[in-house]
Amino acid sequence: MLCCASRQSRSRSRKFVLAISVSATLAVRLQSASAQSAEDTLRAYAVNIHQTPMQSWGPGYGIYVGKGNFLTAAHVAGRTWLTHPKVTISGKEFPTTVVKQGQIETTDLTLLAVDEALLPMRLRLRRMNLCRNRPWPGQEVVTVVPEAVVRTRIIAPERIPAEVRKFSTAVVDVAKTGNSGSGVFDEQKRCLLGIMSRKISQKRTNLVSHRAETRDIAKYFVPASEIAAFVPLGTFDQL
Repeated sequence: MLCCASRQSRSRSRKFVLAISVSATLAVRLQSASAQSAEDTLRAYAVNIHQTPMQSWGPGYGIYVGKGNFLTAAHVAGRTWLTHPKVTISGKEFPTTVVKQGQIETTDLTLLAVDEALLPMRLRLRRMNLCRNRPWPGQEVVTVVPEAVVRTRIIAPERIPAEVRKFSTAVVDVAKTGNSGSGVFDEQKRCLLGIMSRKISQKRTNLVSHRAETRDIAKYFVPASEIAAFVPLGTFDQL
């Protein structure tokens, strides 16, 4: 009798361990699926920006903010009266009108508009929110382009060279993150933290070869606070 009870106890224990294992595997899969869903949601807002004729340095990037408006870096769109920038979605180009143009030396942003009726239905109903909180050192964020979502984090301002410390909102991963015009997002809140602007580099002398070298340190992005001050009232739902 004691033997049978022992077997039953071991059987229940195995079933309990198996149940825990299955639950843990399911939780991991659900978490992975949720992360993938968040990435797909954010990627839907990412577009390419093409000058006319197409720029030699490759495609630029931009972010759909809603109501037919697209935000990019000013230097990506270029001098719009000359470059006639187009928004490109899945290989199809859409002509734009310029809502507001900045300059790389001041506010590196340009807001373009496309006739909303021409846009794919998957974009027409979308609205992007600006993040209300300022980015903080160590904060985990994502950069978004049509091809990829890359995780990175905010760099501490004191790690930026003093001569360019005015560009204090920056991410640490230079090589993999999105280039100029790409979006920087708080993935959890799915709000726009900024628009990528430029690399931050520092020149130094190699102690062995005694040659001058340039080391990439971070990538600066125009923060949401500057975006809010730049775009016309009503561009984002909460402004």
